[in-house]
Amino acid sequence: MIRIALILMFIATASFAVEPDEILSDPVLEARARDISTNLRCVVCQNENIDSSNAGVARDLRLLVRERLVAGDTDDQVYDFVVARYGDFVLFRPPWKPTTYALWLSPFVAALVGIFMVTGIFRRLAKRRENDILDLDETELALINEAVARHNSGDGK
Repeated sequence: MIRIALILMFIATASFAVEPDEILSDPVLEARARDISTNLRCVVCQNENIDSSNAGVARDLRLLVRERLVAGDTDDQVYDFVVARYGDFVLFRPPWKPTTYALWLSPFVAALVGIFMVTGIFRRLAKRRENDILDLDETELALINEAVARHNSGDGK
């Protein structure tokens, strides 16, 4: 029951970010504005789209998007206008171009670094185990070999 209440609270919070005075009377334009807004990052919150954010900058961006749509801009023109003011950072899916290569490639580089680190750790552990086994003297190796031979013969004693 508490989980449901928390989920409903988060859903309600997200829906209240767009103020009633921001909503356009034309449902088609409002749908376009909502679609564009979900793809634009709040420059203050950074992990929320402007539709979900209560920050003042997000409200200004929501109003700007609606203003541009009412003026007759296409969706691409609205995106271009916002990017010209705030840069590619404002887009949740920035374009693939030289200035955003690091942004696009950094997750893969981080994953590769992590794989190499984990591989190195496992190699060091395996080498350490190998060295521990090799450090046994002749008597200890003979006892181990005898125990393995007994186990394999089914004697088990």
